[in-house]
Parts: sequence; C-alpha cells; structure tokens
Amino acid sequence: MTELWVERTGARRYTGRSSRGAQVLVGSEDVDGVFTPGELLKIALAACSGMASDIPLQRRLGEDYTTTIRVSGAADREAERYPRLAERMELDLSGLSESERARVLSVVERAIDQVCTVGRTLKAGAEVTFEVDDAGVS
Repeated sequence: MTELWVERTGARRYTGRSSRGAQVLVGSEDVDGVFTPGELLKIALAACSGMASDIPLQRRLGEDYTTTIRVSGAADREAERYPRLAERMELDLSGLSESERARVLSVVERAIDQVCTVGRTLKAGAEVTFEVDDAGVS
C-alpha cells in the first residue's frame, strides 16, 4: 500500500509526498505555486471522475478523446466545510447521434457512481480519526 504524508516546509506550507515518489505543494491561498487542501480535495474528485469514466469513454469516443473536468464549490466558512461540490465534464459529442449521446452520458454517470472512490466517499461520509504521536519519545 502506498504511504502518504506531508512535511512542513514553512509557515502554512507543506509538501505532500507518497512512497511512490510523487509530491505536491500545499499551502494557504496567499502563497503562490501551491494548492490549498480544499483545492486538492476538489481536484481529487474531478480526477477520480475522469479516471472512472476513462475506459468507457475510450470505447465510445476513441483512445485520443479529450476532456476537461471542472469542479467548483464555495466553502462555508462558519462550518469550515464544503456543503456542495459541482463537477462539469466537457466532452465533444458532436459526432454522435442523440441516442448515442444519451448512451454515453448514461454510461459515464454509471461508471462514476460505481467506481469513483473519492466521490463515493464524499457522498457517504467517512469516519476520520486523528491522533498525535510524540516524536521526541523513544
């Protein structure tokens, strides 16, 4: 299983890392060149939807199809959460008949509903635990 962690690199700046060698810069909105944690949540949702629908879309639109998935949602700062996230997938379906288009939309929605782990987790809610380990104790 891939290990994930963040390391503090400055005031409200972190680098997220994986045991597979990936990294992402995380920080507050006033820091250039970083994603906020909320932005990463939204990107994870959009990427998950894209990956979940990739194979069905390749079958119907060809291996070289292009898409952009936009995700938005304003934070409720009183509750410190995102009450609603909205995704919008942009696809060129102009070469399809109405029935083919309806079928593609149905297949995409079903694929995302069935295998997008991030979306399914957000919709169902997840139990989150947190603990502090004293790194100075041997």
